[in-house]
Amino acid sequence: MPLFADSLTPDRLNALCANTAVSHLDIRFVEVGPDYLVARMPVDARTRQPFGLLHGGASVLLAETLGSVASGCCVPDGKMAVGLEINANHLRAVRTGHVQGCVRPIHIGRSTHVWEIRISDDAGRLCCLSRLTVQVLDQP
Repeated sequence: MPLFADSLTPDRLNALCANTAVSHLDIRFVEVGPDYLVARMPVDARTRQPFGLLHGGASVLLAETLGSVASGCCVPDGKMAVGLEINANHLRAVRTGHVQGCVRPIHIGRSTHVWEIRISDDAGRLCCLSRLTVQVLDQP
């Protein structure tokens, strides 16, 4: 059974993220699958640290964006999803191009979701592996 509605598209997700940190870093959703989302982020002056490498915090922002949006797209009406804990292992340095993140569920429960986010460089090499735990709450 698909996790996401057929009507969910990258354009709808990009519109949702307009005028946020997500759009400021030029993170773009590029694919919606039955149980995954994919987004790309440039490695440029906005996302590099002073030594010219992709900033770990930018990778974490991409990871949290993917997991939080994924949770938000599969919670029932009247509920909302908020990040509870995130970790990230930075495995490979990236200096140029883009990175692409793919989020998939590990656990989808009534009160918590756990997501795995794999971030790769343009050559498809794994750069960052992250896990996000999200709490599902009643909307205020």
